[in-house]
Amino acid sequence: MAEKTRYSDEELKEFKELIMRKLEKAREDYELLKSAITQSESNDTQDTSPTFKVLEEGASTLSKEEAGRLAQRQHKFIQHLQAALIRIENKTYGICRETGKLISKERLRAVPHATLSIEAKSKQ
Repeated sequence: MAEKTRYSDEELKEFKELIMRKLEKAREDYELLKSAITQSESNDTQDTSPTFKVLEEGASTLSKEEAGRLAQRQHKFIQHLQAALIRIENKTYGICRETGKLISKERLRAVPHATLSIEAKSKQ
């Protein structure tokens, strides 16, 4: 029997559902991080005495920077998931870009936006 060169439409549908769930969750997390940066639902020291404000500004700046980094990572993750959806539509999803072989289902379930098989990834 010949080696499979791509996943079946049914298998692609299963991966698409998985990616859609992860994408929805990732977008929710991204929005939370964005609101933490802009402090749209602020609970900071704007209305308290200046002494507390000085102490809080350092922590506030640090947490905004951390939230910014997390938001950037989350945005990149969303882009990778969206690219995976495009590969599903093109029926190229799950094919290693280095070896041309199928990426294992276990790897794709763990990292649905993977473009490299374990074999190719370990060579890097």
